[in-house]
Amino acid sequence: MFVFSLDQFRRLLGVAEDWCGGALLDLGAGDGKTTEVMASLFSNVYVTEISGPMRWILAKRGFQLLDVETWTGAGIKFDVITCLNLLDRCDRPLSLLHELKASLSPGGRVVVALVLPFSPYVEIGRLDHRPTEWLPIQGSNFEEQASSAISVFEASGFFVERWSRVPYLCEGDLNQAFYWLDDAVFVLSASGGQRDVS
Repeated sequence: MFVFSLDQFRRLLGVAEDWCGGALLDLGAGDGKTTEVMASLFSNVYVTEISGPMRWILAKRGFQLLDVETWTGAGIKFDVITCLNLLDRCDRPLSLLHELKASLSPGGRVVVALVLPFSPYVEIGRLDHRPTEWLPIQGSNFEEQASSAISVFEASGFFVERWSRVPYLCEGDLNQAFYWLDDAVFVLSASGGQRDVS
C-alpha cells in the first residue's frame, strides 16, 4: 500500500523538516510499510492491526503493538493518530472518530484517508458486510463526497486543518495486480485553525 511519501506526510502535517513528535499511533497498520514512512518523525510508534500474520510482521519490524479493542484504555495520548483507509472498513466508524479525538494529546492531530467514492465494507464480524454505524457521506462525485466527509468530521468535534486528493495504490486480486484509487487525506485537530486545500 502506498499513500504518501515522508515529504508529503510532513507537508500534510504542516511541519518543518527537523520536526519531531512524541507518540504516533497507526491504526490498522497492515504490514507496516506506510508506518515506516512516518516512523522517523516520532520517538514512540504504536500500531494496531487485526490480522495475526500482519501483527507478527509489525512486531518483527519493532513497532509497539496495541490491541485493536483496548488501545483506548492504554492511557497513552498521541501527537498523531493515523487512520488510513480504515473508516470504510470498520464496524463503528462514528465511535472510532470519538475515540480518536479523546486519545489526542493537546495540539495533536488525526490523519484520515478515505477512498472516494465512499463504499463501506466490513470484512470481519458481519455476514452482510455492512457497518453497524453508518458514516453519512453523501454526493455523486469526489468533490461532493469530500465536502460531505468534512461535515461528518466537524459534527464529530474536529476541525479540518487541510486536505488533499492523492492516488492510492493497493494490492489487487486474481484479476488485477494493483488497484489505483482516489484517496482523500484529511488532517484533523480538536481545536481551531485554518483549512488548507492542497
